[in-house]
Amino acid sequence: MLSKIIAEEAISQSEKLLKKHNKIAIITHISPDGDALGSSLGLYWFLKELEKEVVVVVPNPFPNFLRWLDGSSDIVIFTENRELAEQKIKEAELVFFLDFNTMNRIDGLKNIAIDAQGDKILIDHHPHPDIFCNVKISHPEVSSTSELIFRFICRMGLFPKITLPAAECIYAGMMTDTGNFSFNSQSPEIYSIIHELLLLGINKDEIYRKVYDTCSADKMKLMGYCLSEKMQIFPEQKAAIISLTLQELEQFNYQVGDSEGFVNMPLSIENIEISIFVRQDKDKIKISFRSQGDYPVNKMAEDFKGGGHLNAAGGESYYSMEKTLTLLEEAVLHREKYENME
Repeated sequence: MLSKIIAEEAISQSEKLLKKHNKIAIITHISPDGDALGSSLGLYWFLKELEKEVVVVVPNPFPNFLRWLDGSSDIVIFTENRELAEQKIKEAELVFFLDFNTMNRIDGLKNIAIDAQGDKILIDHHPHPDIFCNVKISHPEVSSTSELIFRFICRMGLFPKITLPAAECIYAGMMTDTGNFSFNSQSPEIYSIIHELLLLGINKDEIYRKVYDTCSADKMKLMGYCLSEKMQIFPEQKAAIISLTLQELEQFNYQVGDSEGFVNMPLSIENIEISIFVRQDKDKIKISFRSQGDYPVNKMAEDFKGGGHLNAAGGESYYSMEKTLTLLEEAVLHREKYENME
């Protein structure tokens, strides 16, 4: 029996909106990861069972290793089909915002989503949401938005409407957002949910293989390059930084998603508590933060236009790679200041 963490009022309002509306759009954040797609497609298949007309819209392309998810081929990608993405959001009578807490996280879809006339429901597990919605379901204590989607469906008494495709998507989202249940996954209720998903027929071992064991030779070479040439260790601070320039990415024929999980690698080193991965894009530098134990990397990420969870956060920089790394090294060398922040 799962605890009823989602407020009754939020469930009641959501039920009314679902009964009222038929055309529904689901939007998730830029550079969609496993949880973004898992929660969106899990909800997508559930709404299909309710005989709703539903579409998932994402700001930009997602990694190839997530294209096995059932329904991924139906996703509208804004950067590839702007007109259709805008049309679907404008036509929607109800819009779900999943796995983001601020409109800046949906990039080019921001103004379209803000101007959308449909009712809006937010379901997310990032802290301090600042989005106007008719219903806000925000629970930073929950491991993933995919877990929240499962809870959302069950709280409405509609568990029988979770099909196998929905279950697979939800599990994939839960698995990827916890590093295969290696962080933010201490709650016994997570495993109660997994139990129910297994009874619905998911093959968790096969899902793991599709996500983690299908990388290209170029990605494997890039991983080796990171570990042998690009990892800087700070023994006294129990930290590591890996950085990759745009030129280095091109050298290894980088594809979207190829660096997924690289930030976790240094945490396998004895006594390393903080790991930072820095990747240069065309218009900015993306920074991923991970930690073990009680170290709040989300506080460190706030100094880099970001935030997130205690052990997993993200940020960005518009400086050069050299200056960005200098600032990150300074943050690592003064790691104690973040431990004392409220």
